[in-house]
Amino acid sequence: MIIYMFNSQNPKNIIAVTNRTLCERPFIEQIERICVFEPKAVILREKDLSEENYLLLAKDVLNVCRKYGVPLIAHTYINAARSLGLKAIHMPLPALRASKRPQEFSVVGASVHSLNEAREAVSLGANYITAGHIYATDCKKGLPPRGLDFLKEICQNVDIPVYAIGGIKKDTNQVNQVMSFGAAGACIMSDLMRL
Repeated sequence: MIIYMFNSQNPKNIIAVTNRTLCERPFIEQIERICVFEPKAVILREKDLSEENYLLLAKDVLNVCRKYGVPLIAHTYINAARSLGLKAIHMPLPALRASKRPQEFSVVGASVHSLNEAREAVSLGANYITAGHIYATDCKKGLPPRGLDFLKEICQNVDIPVYAIGGIKKDTNQVNQVMSFGAAGACIMSDLMRL
């Protein structure tokens, strides 16, 4: 039985970010549990895989995403995204810098951790950015969060959508909070991988 995961949050303001190592059940089953609520998108972040293994996994994830009409955003692996005919890719800023913004993708996202990086991502042609980490998170254990003022500064200084990332919980008011500071929405990983 699938429980309602977003409470009062609008799932269209949430991008699910994957990390299969956090799942307590089979990964594809976890993806389906997320997609049934139709989040804005799923970023398949499994960057520890080889590109070949990433492509194999991405095919299965894409089938689930298509079933529910949820856009799939590839992460890092441009050739895998091309092979699948995906039109969206998310890249670490150094990879975006090196790739000179792959033109065949209609949506290109970038991860940023400072205002200068945000501005650079815009200049490199990013359509959206993820900015973080906003709240304390086990993924960045011991590293202080950048906080809501950091997020606000980014949002006020770029003209593309900014999605907050880092320590955001699905069953709190954090999604609404980051949006009140100017974010277009939030990325959630750990909470959704354990749903």
